[in-house]
Amino acid sequence: MTKRKVALITGITGQDGGYLADLLLSKGYEVHGIRRRSSSVNLQRIGHLYRNPHDRAENFHLHYADMTDGMSLFQVLKDVRPDEVYNLAAQSHVRISFDKPEYTSDVNGLGVVRLLEAIRLLGMGDHVRFYQASTSELYGNVQETPQSETTPFRPRSPYAISKHFAFLTTINYREAYGFHASNGILFNHEGPYRGEGFVSRKITRGASAIHYGLQDKLVLGNLNATRDWGHARDYVEGMWLMMQREEPSDYVLATGEQHSVRDFVERAFEIVDRPIEWDGAGLEEKGIDKKSGKAIIEIDPRFYRPAEVNSLVGNPAKAKDELGWEHRTTFGQLVAEMMEADMKQAAAGTLSAEG
Repeated sequence: MTKRKVALITGITGQDGGYLADLLLSKGYEVHGIRRRSSSVNLQRIGHLYRNPHDRAENFHLHYADMTDGMSLFQVLKDVRPDEVYNLAAQSHVRISFDKPEYTSDVNGLGVVRLLEAIRLLGMGDHVRFYQASTSELYGNVQETPQSETTPFRPRSPYAISKHFAFLTTINYREAYGFHASNGILFNHEGPYRGEGFVSRKITRGASAIHYGLQDKLVLGNLNATRDWGHARDYVEGMWLMMQREEPSDYVLATGEQHSVRDFVERAFEIVDRPIEWDGAGLEEKGIDKKSGKAIIEIDPRFYRPAEVNSLVGNPAKAKDELGWEHRTTFGQLVAEMMEADMKQAAAGTLSAEG
């Protein structure tokens, strides 16, 4: 009988953690997740998986630990003895990283050192496979388009800088200690599980709330920023495929297509039959509901980053060639799925107004 694989996921309560847990359980894994201790329960994305922790027959388990506490990570690794570790934990909001650079660096950068060092000290480096969630924000002030694994990094935020440290740390443990450690350089990936503070979800929540009269307007930042947007459900499959490769490496996961924030807004409001017409320029630009003539989209400079990354689009050729990975969800399908989920909440009165 083949031994069931054991996976440990940090950041399991986040978007990617929820989708990855679903995927691994469907493949017969025993899945363990790390969550931070908090007075509030944050299990929305994995609530359908969670069972009584005293039921040892279940294949899904949660553990308390924190990326800023090396001993807690050490203890979980010692207890779980995983075959695969997926590090998805991060302070992942780019704009907030400018306000909290020290915390961002501690969690995203030093947290990876703590995790990899615990694996090394436990003598698990010869058999554990490690995935580090990297980011397209590493490219920052881009040096070529599209961006691939060989494109130089020019990070422009504390978030991206901390992720650059983590990226290099992962490679260092691979080269110095022979770890099976891989970086996934993932371009923007979204879905109904996306956090409410991220622009994609802010748009779909805003469009749904405005349609149902729960709020009057949607306030955004840089409408002209362009991104390569895919679905997180497709991208977690790429993470898993990296861990199945005999040799570790680093891979870009992307769609190879680019859309602006403005495109995302227009597509979302088209779904609720509220076509948008733009009026004005810069900070004075407004999005006008063509049918009512009302201004329902405004710009606030507080949502701009001190150092903007205006354009990102990835080249996933290596992932396609070596992993057989391809995204399956189109941009239009992604926006429609997110809108459908938020419209259901809005119709039921469970979608909170914009914060």
